[in-house]
Amino acid sequence: MTKKTYPYVPLFEREVPPVHPGEILLEEFLEPLGLSQSEFARKIGVNFRTVHDIVNGKRGISPEMAIRLSRYFKTTPQFWMNLQRDYDLWRAHKKLEKKESAVKG
Repeated sequence: MTKKTYPYVPLFEREVPPVHPGEILLEEFLEPLGLSQSEFARKIGVNFRTVHDIVNGKRGISPEMAIRLSRYFKTTPQFWMNLQRDYDLWRAHKKLEKKESAVKG
């Protein structure tokens, strides 16, 4: 069986935005472990609103939160920060493109 590979598409050429880290937190970590947002917040020492806002894409992953998440899930802070970086860069790029096209318009 051959391994299927996918072509690399540079971040700014993607039509679909990168997934918000909160969506990954919810779908890949909390739900499979059967953890509620409030239970998880207590376990990592933050309030419910912090986790809720991240999961709902209203708040990003801070360096401190990346450390908390990495300690709890045995990942690295870089994993979480890279997700946030890609999400932020893509959004900033699209926003700037929109402004530039309006000026050229």
